[in-house]
Amino acid sequence: MTFSPFYMGNDTIPYEHHGYVRTNNFGAQLNFSVPLDGGMIETCKAIARKHEQKMRLDYELVRALKCTEIMKAGFTFRPGSRVEMLCNDIVPIVSLTNE
Repeated sequence: MTFSPFYMGNDTIPYEHHGYVRTNNFGAQLNFSVPLDGGMIETCKAIARKHEQKMRLDYELVRALKCTEIMKAGFTFRPGSRVEMLCNDIVPIVSLTNE
């Protein structure tokens, strides 16, 4: 629902020495919007869910890649730190040492 008040006014002094015209208009407009196709909303929600899944997958893949880079460099997070759990579930299945 949208409510829009408006005012339109005009003051005119014609070229004659004793003429004057003033007009004022006040009003309001009230609009209602009703979606006619409920399927469009469901399609939008489905697209948003797929986008969220993609963002989660991207996050997990980047996290795994960065954790393996840290491990390959010989580092890890300090036990007990607030970010220690970030790489706890990354398990190497090959030797991390360079041969």
